Amino acid sequence: MWHNPICNRIASGGKIVNGWCSLPSAGVVEVLARQGYDSLTIDMQHGGMGFETVVDMLRAMAGSPVAPLVRVPWHDPGTMMRVLDAGAFGIICPMVDSAASAEAFVAACRYPPRGFRSFGPHRAVIATGTASSAEYVRSAAADIMLLAMIETTSGLAAVEDIVAVDGLDGVYVGPGDLSLALGEVPSMAPTATVVTEAIALVLAAAKKAGRIVAIHTDGPATARRCFAAGFDMCTLQGDIRLLSDAARSQVLAVRAAGEPYT
Repeated sequence: MWHNPICNRIASGGKIVNGWCSLPSAGVVEVLARQGYDSLTIDMQHGGMGFETVVDMLRAMAGSPVAPLVRVPWHDPGTMMRVLDAGAFGIICPMVDSAASAEAFVAACRYPPRGFRSFGPHRAVIATGTASSAEYVRSAAADIMLLAMIETTSGLAAVEDIVAVDGLDGVYVGPGDLSLALGEVPSMAPTATVVTEAIALVLAAAKKAGRIVAIHTDGPATARRCFAAGFDMCTLQGDIRLLSDAARSQVLAVRAAGEPYT
């Protein structure tokens, strides 16, 4: 029987360090998947990849211990089902702003009788190492992780109703969009009181309901603070930021050394 390793880790009190992939590159994913992340998310919402590239990126994670997740671009059941059939271990859904939208998200991703996900997990059977499609279906109810993003004022107002939706594993705070929604500059490490209080509200509601709570961060220091506050999953800087920061630091180091650089 297949078990999602990050579900098991959280259930035993562990924390999840999540990586983020916006570049449409199986090669980048293949490298990142071997760097020790617990999970790695392919970002279809703001990334540059189409579905075929997502499948290639999921294949590139195969053979690594990382759990493959996908942030879908919107509330489209067809995309959610295809991503799960392609072998994603979980889905992050953006802009969930009501219990009704959370329910629709869950229903699209769960097999009957809980939902209406269509049967055809062809690559998912391979990706999870299950012996048959029937075995995959039996495991999917407990091991497919579904996280609803809270990043709007309406989602914030409805968070207690959202976390009460049966079949939803947890919520994911999007601090950038949440900051914008609350009239502040977007940040992955917000300090504005209205934003930090909103994040604390989401955290408290999720914990009270026994749900997983995740958040995007700007790196290790913020992630450690969020873990200490009670978050179960923290996303570190994504592939674009990692690449740009590393490249810039090397260029600046050469130039700062002076001669013989001219």
